[in-house]
Amino acid sequence: MSNQEITEDLASRFGEAIFDVHEPYGFLTLTTTRDHIIDVLQYLYNHKTFRFGFLTDLAGIHYPDLTGNELAVVYHLHSWTNNVRMRIKVFVPAADPVVPTASALFAAANWMERETFDFYGIVFRGHPNLIRVLNMEDMDYFPMRKEYPLEDQTRQDKIDSYFGR
Repeated sequence: MSNQEITEDLASRFGEAIFDVHEPYGFLTLTTTRDHIIDVLQYLYNHKTFRFGFLTDLAGIHYPDLTGNELAVVYHLHSWTNNVRMRIKVFVPAADPVVPTASALFAAANWMERETFDFYGIVFRGHPNLIRVLNMEDMDYFPMRKEYPLEDQTRQDKIDSYFGR
């Protein structure tokens, strides 16, 4: 089973809903839409040959410069039967950060989606218990978004002249 076979099979099944296909370091990576992500995951999970039955990781990313696609959810799948891994990306606007949950398909997605919600504010529609998992529930911001400076500009011990800047 090759990356080309997987790509061709997905393209024939989902058409233009599969795009931006590339293979950095031989690692199949593709993008789909939030409307198709669960169908794509379900298809790969149930496929008689591919058998991508393990969700290795699910994470959020914030790209503040990608207007209209500022937030991304990245799914890492593994086919234990074929020892093949792949990555699927879904981009959503920060104004509407909603993606359907994959927790009904992958039990491991439950915790990973909660963590992604906690740090990036991506809402997983249909999640059984989408609450903050590591931060305080009354937090009104999402700390991993790149909306804040890396350093506190008011600190006096961080004056540039102290560091030769």
